[in-house]
Amino acid sequence: MSNKRISAEAIISLRNRLSGFPSRSSARRFILQETASLYGVSEATLYRALREYTRPKSLRRSDCGQSRILPVEEMETYCEVIAAIKIRTSNLKGRHLSTSESIRLLEEFGIDTPSGFIKADPGQLKKATINRYLKRA
Repeated sequence: MSNKRISAEAIISLRNRLSGFPSRSSARRFILQETASLYGVSEATLYRALREYTRPKSLRRSDCGQSRILPVEEMETYCEVIAAIKIRTSNLKGRHLSTSESIRLLEEFGIDTPSGFIKADPGQLKKATINRYLKRA
């Protein structure tokens, strides 16, 4: 069978026609076979289309808000270090190093922390991601 799509109106119409029959009715099976031959698809495709049409779709990805590059624990560790850099470099006027400059320091030179030396791989940390994590924390 070729990769054909059935319109939403046809699926709604089919669902309405099938709703009047019991689930194991031969008339229901006949309607499905008739519709499948009309659209040039298999019965399994029709069943799949009926099942998918009623399933609600989520508005966001299942991993929304989580980094796909690094595990959450590692990302939070980097965020803590960057937040500490920003706090440590602040002056009396409240100015501090930017997030991108803190990331550059962490990638190029690394930072010695009480838990050990931390150095990020180049290109792993993005400014927008770090700012989002810092804003949430």
